[in-house]
Formats: sequence, C-alpha cells, structure tokens
Amino acid sequence: MKKAEYAEFIKRLPLANLPVPGVNAYLLTGPQAQAAFFELPAGASVPPHSHGEQWGIIVEGEIDLTIGGVTHLLKRGDSYYIGDQVVHSGVTHTGCLAIDVFADPNRYQARD
Repeated sequence: MKKAEYAEFIKRLPLANLPVPGVNAYLLTGPQAQAAFFELPAGASVPPHSHGEQWGIIVEGEIDLTIGGVTHLLKRGDSYYIGDQVVHSGVTHTGCLAIDVFADPNRYQARD
C-alpha cells in the first residue's frame, strides 16, 4: 500500500506560519473559513490552546487529541469537532495527515 500524501496542487498552497517545529500546514482560505492540510511527524506535540470553532478529519496516522480534558485516540477516517474556545492539545503516535477547517478565516497566516 502506498503511503498517503497530499496531491501536488495542495502542496503548492501557501504554508502556514506555525509555532510547532516540524509541523507543516498548507492553507486554503476563503471569506468565511480556513482549511489547513496538516503534516505532523511522529511524536509531534501540539500544546494546549484554544480559538474559534474547528472541525477536522484524520487522513492518515494516529494522534491522541485531548479536547476539553478528554483524550481520544484518533485514527484514519476519524473526525472531530472542537467548540469555540475549548482548550485542546495533541500528540502524534505516527506520522499524521489531518485536514482541519476553522470558523476563523484568519486562523493562520501564510509564511513570508
């Protein structure tokens, strides 16, 4: 089975300016929301934080995602919803691809 990866046209989208080393996200921004195509290496740790509403789906890999103090092991095909200002964090077990959609169209800025 071929390793999952994003299509080349997605990889040509602007890269997000992220505070987590080793994590990449390709941004697709519209007037009402922003989508981010995340690439997270094994062992990546996203510290606790909060912001506006977020919905996502795991494309490949496994991640422990803690939402509002409850930890969920998410795998390929699992989706999740994070409510407005709910604290959440994550740690990947494997390399992970995830697509997140944010209610805030300016959640992330593109790298210079």
